[in-house]
Amino acid sequence: MIAPASDVAAPPRLPAPPGTCDCHMHVYGPPERYPVAPGAKPPPAGADLARYRDAVMRRLGLSRVVVVQPSAYGMDNACTLDAVAALGPEVARAVVAVTPETPEAELARLHALGARGARFVLVPAHPMLDWESLPAVAARVAPLGWHVQLQFDGGTLPEREALIRALPCPVVIDHNGRFHDPVPPDREPVRALLRLLETGRVWVKCSSPYGVSRAGPPDYADVAAIARAIIRTAPERVVWGSNWPHPNPPPDHRPDEAALFDLLGDWVPDEATRRRILADNPAVLYGYG
Repeated sequence: MIAPASDVAAPPRLPAPPGTCDCHMHVYGPPERYPVAPGAKPPPAGADLARYRDAVMRRLGLSRVVVVQPSAYGMDNACTLDAVAALGPEVARAVVAVTPETPEAELARLHALGARGARFVLVPAHPMLDWESLPAVAARVAPLGWHVQLQFDGGTLPEREALIRALPCPVVIDHNGRFHDPVPPDREPVRALLRLLETGRVWVKCSSPYGVSRAGPPDYADVAAIARAIIRTAPERVVWGSNWPHPNPPPDHRPDEAALFDLLGDWVPDEATRRRILADNPAVLYGYG
């Protein structure tokens, strides 16, 4: 079992190359300043930016961070954008929540504040938006050079593949595809993901292997097999994320960020490819430079 992050002070074995970016984490703040969206799950305690800097950023040796809008705040991006401002433009970018009706001036403002993607949480537990609104949002953000970031059950990829292919902007798929039933890589749902990667317009975040794994820690072997297939197919369109503070951890253990970071070393023994995933690819996807 992986020990709780608060009990583990050791850094990862895997060294972080210059420019290493955590491409998927969330920040929460005091409820009197950042109210939770109606019907949303309350945010985890002790998950503010100061805690992240100490528990993850310094410990892992990270240079850059992508703050992803958490579902707890619905369409209110204030907490996410405040965290990006505090980190500064050389360090942070954001993935925010917008709708087909978001005004052009607001999109421009979000871009100036560091937003580079629009998030869709499409699992039933907390839908920010729906599949029907995805093409319209993609068309709105494409002129800005943004991507759409999708979280959904990868088991439905065969029926979603055509829609994703037709979107007019890059697409980032969360959490190794988030296959709620982590099937072997030769099964059709994973093959659909690999076909999308081969288009050159779809990216995948190697993050949160614990979220759906049935094999469990320390290596999450079922999800690891999918991650390795993703990386073999398109190492130039893979990024890594911690998913801190792990809003929906498994019931039997709390993931440790150093152990999750070291998993990438197991999936990618080649140092040059790891550097690409950790530093070079995020620089392209999120516009660092």
